Amino acid sequence: MSERTYVDSMGASMMAVRDRLEMILVRLADREDDERVFTKLYPAAARAAADAADARRFAGVSLGPLDGALISIKDLFDVAGEATAAGSLVLRDAAPAAQDAAIVRRLRQAGAVILGKTNMVEFAFSGLGLNPHYGTPGNAVDPLRIPGGSSSGAGVAVAEGTSEISIGSDTGGSVRIPAALNGVVGFKPTAKRVPFDGAFPLAPTLDSIGPLARSVQDCAFTDAVMAGEEPRELRPHPLAGLRIGIPRGCLFTRSESMVEEAFERTLVRLSQAGATIVDHSIDDLLQAMREITAQASIASIEAAEIHADWLESRSDEIDPRVHYWLARSSAVPAHAYLRTMRRRRVLLEEMDRRLAPIDVMALPATAITAPLIAPLEADEALYNETDALILRNTQVANQFDLTAITLPVPDCERPVGFMLMARHGEDHRLLSIAASVEREISR
Repeated sequence: MSERTYVDSMGASMMAVRDRLEMILVRLADREDDERVFTKLYPAAARAAADAADARRFAGVSLGPLDGALISIKDLFDVAGEATAAGSLVLRDAAPAAQDAAIVRRLRQAGAVILGKTNMVEFAFSGLGLNPHYGTPGNAVDPLRIPGGSSSGAGVAVAEGTSEISIGSDTGGSVRIPAALNGVVGFKPTAKRVPFDGAFPLAPTLDSIGPLARSVQDCAFTDAVMAGEEPRELRPHPLAGLRIGIPRGCLFTRSESMVEEAFERTLVRLSQAGATIVDHSIDDLLQAMREITAQASIASIEAAEIHADWLESRSDEIDPRVHYWLARSSAVPAHAYLRTMRRRRVLLEEMDRRLAPIDVMALPATAITAPLIAPLEADEALYNETDALILRNTQVANQFDLTAITLPVPDCERPVGFMLMARHGEDHRLLSIAASVEREISR
């Protein structure tokens, strides 16, 4: 295949979109018999979109920064004419979607090339990334290790280069965990800022849709398009005087030494660049949230209602590790759930006040690097313990309705994520801060 190129507005030579797409399709065809990252490909539609993007570029026309971007979407977003499986066998025979999900339509309108759907944990209910129905994608750095979940294929696709950007959902960390464990950027917007229309839900109160990419800027472009905003170049926020709060305490226990060292090394770099690093405890708020969700998590209660029609009648088709938690939470009475949600509103206000004196909180995205898959498949107790630990830090942003992003820390033996969290609605400011942090730590 002869490569075609064009010259962009800055005079740089760029490979044609169609040629970049064909290189990926060749890679995927070579492993077709053992494909676990993608659950579905759209080669004909992708080629048509790539050719249209190339025609615009050669004519000097652009629909914006995502025009010609090669993007994959998690297997819970509707694509017109097909059932949305959400990583499950139960939904394979569901009615076909009447139209694309809202974010898929917006991405297509921005010129994105949607090349396929990526694998995920069944019903998005785990942070580890295992799926017994469609296979578990191996981590992009070490295929014997977990990819992270629930947007497992999304993290691997970006890290291995079979997608330039991938779209996931994040209810307790499902964008940021696979991003962190595979060494890419993952952004969680404030919940409900990006429309969830046409996306199969896990827990509507906590669900958000976010991108995984190689850079903060690509995440920002993608987020803007999905939110219906004008995508713009980020203006990096000055690091000098930036107030970074570190919530030391329960979120830093049981951390792997590799994670601890990478985190502290990053803080030193930011401090040298002029940032002010202060301890900023939120343990009392975390304890209060644990107490109001002791009977069951908000995610599991809401998910149990969503899956009530088939939870028992088709239990033999559902991953037992997923079914256990859904069935357990289905017994929670309505009054207990309503009380939990009322008390949560108070905690959200208290967290917002707590974060007001600082610009961002920083902590490791996950306490550990990606563990091996085999022991988790063999030991249910280890699976549950590891899942809780992997989700521990990221779920704070969902529980307290914050915005968050994870950045890869350079020069680690295995990928480690450095996570920044900011107040509800401060998405744009967080992205600008993250762009500055990214630039500093990658120099």
